[in-house]
Amino acid sequence: MKSKFLIVLSAFLALSMFLSACAPAATQAPVATEAPASNVAAATEAPSAEAATEAPAAEGMAVPEGPIVFVGGLGGETGPVFQALVDQWNEENPNSPVQFNDMQHEDLKQGIRSMLLADPAPDVMFWGAGNRSRFFVEKGLLADTVSVWAPGTDLGDNTAGSFKELATVGDKQYLIPESYHWWSIWYRPSVFTANGITPPETWDELLAVCDKFNEAGIAPIAIGNRFKWPAAGWFDYISMRINTPEYHKQITDLQVPYDDPNVKKVFEYWNQLFEHKCFIENSAAYDWQEAVPFLVDGSAGMYLMGSFILEEIPDEAEQDLDFFRFPIIDPNMPVGEDAPTDVFIIPAKAANPEGGKAFAAWMSGKYAQQFRLDKLSRLPTRTDVDLSNLSKFAQKGIAQVQNADYVTMFYDRETTPEFAEKGMNAFMAFWDTPESIDQILADLEAARKEYLSTVTE
Repeated sequence: MKSKFLIVLSAFLALSMFLSACAPAATQAPVATEAPASNVAAATEAPSAEAATEAPAAEGMAVPEGPIVFVGGLGGETGPVFQALVDQWNEENPNSPVQFNDMQHEDLKQGIRSMLLADPAPDVMFWGAGNRSRFFVEKGLLADTVSVWAPGTDLGDNTAGSFKELATVGDKQYLIPESYHWWSIWYRPSVFTANGITPPETWDELLAVCDKFNEAGIAPIAIGNRFKWPAAGWFDYISMRINTPEYHKQITDLQVPYDDPNVKKVFEYWNQLFEHKCFIENSAAYDWQEAVPFLVDGSAGMYLMGSFILEEIPDEAEQDLDFFRFPIIDPNMPVGEDAPTDVFIIPAKAANPEGGKAFAAWMSGKYAQQFRLDKLSRLPTRTDVDLSNLSKFAQKGIAQVQNADYVTMFYDRETTPEFAEKGMNAFMAFWDTPESIDQILADLEAARKEYLSTVTE
């Protein structure tokens, strides 16, 4: 049975698809939704003063005077788009200027706990939903955002109910949703056609595609594992396709032993990809962005990644880009999809928490979400954003998520943050020595038991 979150999310996505269907059918190459590397300034130019009148300061919220410290882990093409919105805010709110401190995403992941414990902490931070945030709520490190969600407020009235539920822990809201993205396997149609390949729909077809690419001297699948988490995407999907999404959620919730036969079965299927030489060599030498050129130049055939990969694809290459959902392994299983949601959080020790809430509410307002959708294809969490000009990619991504039976947030967002690193270390140990499944899972199960013993004492 679908979760309450999925039922409400499906209703929202159905509305999205209806609005998209009202737009003219796409009969041309997909519209680029992010800036060329050589023209970032043009793509992220601050909105005109006329357009700004559509976005009242903080969507009607009172903005206290004083600086607001905003920390994000964005970078790439995303950072400049957020900076353009920060500049717009500062123009409209000169007595409440936002100091935007962007950093590498991995640095934010490693340093967020220290930042939340600092006194004062930042006033608002960009982060992810799921257990990644719930963990900090339970530790008392996040302020609630109930005032932002109150009936009659812009956010409370215009955000899809599923995302309000996602923002809620216990009986209070702690998160302010910003956007969500979908995961899929990306490919270049011209490379597939030149090698007589069609997008695989089943696991056996995926293995056969790997064999064909190897015969042609092309690496089947690009991946950059330097920071480990891309490997977790493979664990998520194989697990959901074999054991049901609900069972996979029990794994990430640490309710299932990692040496359970059903978990071992995930690794046995995963090992088939190594047996068929499906991945590029030395994947740990690259971060995920550094592996994108393998896909772009045709030296690799596919890439499992979130839709934010579009921010790393040159505009000219987007004309020859498409994606397909992760292949089905057991047709009797419900279909799960990773669709992580990004959020703003307010640290409990913020010096200016009300300023942080006001800025986060504005950044999740109709105006700012529309701006990010148009520039980056960041799918909105609001119900009033204009979807008529969605790119071909975004329309297809919404349909993929809508047609799923279950939606999850991604491994390192769903499992406990303190344990996520242990899980991803195990995935990389398996990547290096796939023949050592039993020992790797035994070690991971010992780590699970040790962790659970510390949190139940």
